[in-house]
Amino acid sequence: MMLTATHELLTQIQHAQIFNPTPETPPVADKLLRLVRYFTWFILLSGVLAIIYAGGKFAWEKWNGGALTAPKQVAGALIGGVVATSAGTIMNAVIGS
Repeated sequence: MMLTATHELLTQIQHAQIFNPTPETPPVADKLLRLVRYFTWFILLSGVLAIIYAGGKFAWEKWNGGALTAPKQVAGALIGGVVATSAGTIMNAVIGS
């Protein structure tokens, strides 16, 4: 009796039609993607400029014999660059696309 009820339930589930929508692109997706690309270029450019600035400051401090604070800036710029460039990969791993 229980086996017959389970079999009937599984048969009904197999014949049920499940709605599977097709994905569509949002209306303003192209503009949003362009904005994200501009933002990515801005982040990369600012990271390169930060490394160049910190390297120049490091050389200036080394030349003048002052306190060396620039190595922290160089390390911070490099770590920030790694995080900024890997953000897309991290988000794809989290979202699972």
